[in-house]
Amino acid sequence: MEEIIQILKELDWSPLFISLKTGVVAMFISFFLGIFAARKVVKATPGKKAVIDGILTLPMVLPPTVAGFFLLLLFSRRRPLGEFLFEQFDFKVVQTWLGCVIAATVIAFPLMYRNARAAMEQIDMNLVYAGRTLGMSDTKIFWTVIVPTAGPGIASGTILTFARALGEYGATSMLAGNIPGKTGTISQKIAMVIQDGDYLTAGIWVAIVMIIAFAVIFLMNLISGSKMKHIGRW
Repeated sequence: MEEIIQILKELDWSPLFISLKTGVVAMFISFFLGIFAARKVVKATPGKKAVIDGILTLPMVLPPTVAGFFLLLLFSRRRPLGEFLFEQFDFKVVQTWLGCVIAATVIAFPLMYRNARAAMEQIDMNLVYAGRTLGMSDTKIFWTVIVPTAGPGIASGTILTFARALGEYGATSMLAGNIPGKTGTISQKIAMVIQDGDYLTAGIWVAIVMIIAFAVIFLMNLISGSKMKHIGRW
């Protein structure tokens, strides 16, 4: 116990702060992009819906390192886009915290999109028709009728997106690297200390991640349960 306390006192907490900061930013970006994409896909024709849905869901089923490979090809300064961004705007993605955010967003986005889409597809169209008879525009109907009705699904997607972005490792390692105090996240820290044979420190970080993960799942269940407390159970 004394050894654990001593490790906690000397622990570098930057991986936790970097991971939390990355998770929050990726969550906000995925929230708006996911809702926008879900709305477009729900209204698309079946053929177009299948193609777009496949593309948007792909990062969720591919190994994260594959997504990281494509992101590295896209944003590397040796590639046209990466070179253009750096020369014209002094905008660097590779081995920066921005790379952490982009990698985490790409990997976590499908969770937000899939949850938002599933929630929107279950909405009773009579609510939309009622809004139109009241003279509401499609935009107003979407934000005042559809989004609140799909609230539990969107909330669950938002929380899961944060949790996934918080623990992202593969794509982040390839795009942002593992620079202590800059791009070093909790997942990268765990891998690094295990390679050094420091299982006690690794166990402490694992415990921290598990506590955060449990809190996220508890919050998601709490939100879902509060929205469904009036529904009868069989």
